[in-house]
Amino acid sequence: MPDIATPSFSPLHPAPTAPTRRQWLQQGLRGAALVAAPALVQPAAAQARAMPTPRQTEGPYYPVDIPADSDSDLLRNGMRRYTQGEAVWVEGRVTDTQGVPLSGGTVEIWQCDADGHYHHPGDGGKAAPAFQGFGRVVLGRDGHYRFRTIRPAPYTGRTPHIHFKVRLPGRELLTTQMYVAGDPGNTRDYLWSRLGDAERAALTVPFAPSPDGVRAQFALVVQA
Repeated sequence: MPDIATPSFSPLHPAPTAPTRRQWLQQGLRGAALVAAPALVQPAAAQARAMPTPRQTEGPYYPVDIPADSDSDLLRNGMRRYTQGEAVWVEGRVTDTQGVPLSGGTVEIWQCDADGHYHHPGDGGKAAPAFQGFGRVVLGRDGHYRFRTIRPAPYTGRTPHIHFKVRLPGRELLTTQMYVAGDPGNTRDYLWSRLGDAERAALTVPFAPSPDGVRAQFALVVQA
């Protein structure tokens, strides 16, 4: 029967030793990190995609004809200056769901005057002539917009709100409405009351003091 060779070891080739407890722990930690890595990456990837701003009805008072004065200052209509209501800034950024600014798009807003009247034939032509009522801005590279207007006022059946529309050339991306946080009319409003919690959070914003006046920040996320 042949002999079974017994391995021999020399000072140049020492015998292998069993892993120490520290080595076992280090190997275990490295393995756990490899297993956990995908779980750490997936939530970050999921958070990178933002929820689009909820859509809402255009309503009956979008302008029949875009007015000659339709810039970002709704407190001036031609040579007239509107002094009713509370003057505010409404501003924010428009991005897609990946956070990329909507450069070159446009944002439109329209709202009633402080007495609850729109510049629209369907509202009887009662709106104050000095209130522009409609504004439009072109978005720059950073997707930022800014309007000078009044804190939205209520009218029969509706809580205070401002209508928004976002466009790219030849393409409408979003129509929605912005609401005032804490307004007592919200819970009685038939549109606001139908919103879920996340939708209300996206469309309802505070009007807060700032160094240059009361300001509302309203971010818009579109599927471009």
